[in-house]
Amino acid sequence: MKTRITICLALIAIWTVDPALAHESHGRESYSAGEPGDPKKPARTIEVEMTEMDFKPANIEVKRGEQIRFVLRNVGKEGHEFILATTAENLKHAELMKKHPHMEHDDPNGVRLESKKSAEILWKFTKKGRFEYSCLIADHREYGMTGHVTVK
Repeated sequence: MKTRITICLALIAIWTVDPALAHESHGRESYSAGEPGDPKKPARTIEVEMTEMDFKPANIEVKRGEQIRFVLRNVGKEGHEFILATTAENLKHAELMKKHPHMEHDDPNGVRLESKKSAEILWKFTKKGRFEYSCLIADHREYGMTGHVTVK
């Protein structure tokens, strides 16, 4: 019994200290906003600019089943993120980011970009609803760096 407790405590200590392992613990195989897109299928392109404390556009409408190629451009002076999920998931993730501010993202629904860099995310919206894209770098979300995708 002592051995099991010691192992559990050691794992908890590793997860709370090592950001890479902490990031792994919040990874998932399914996503609330849909699924990674298929590069062999057509997609509508939507360009999203990240500036200091906002996204342009801040509201996007798509149809259920539609595949979107997000072309993300950080035109701001600081690093920013684009994380696509539900508001509740982004709030939970933001708390984890406060503990591990230099966490790297290697998820199909999110990317971190340094100033003047760009990237693409290919996403298929399989579920109706309202989803959020957000910058989870400390204080950016709180200062209004969020946008929404409405899937009809």
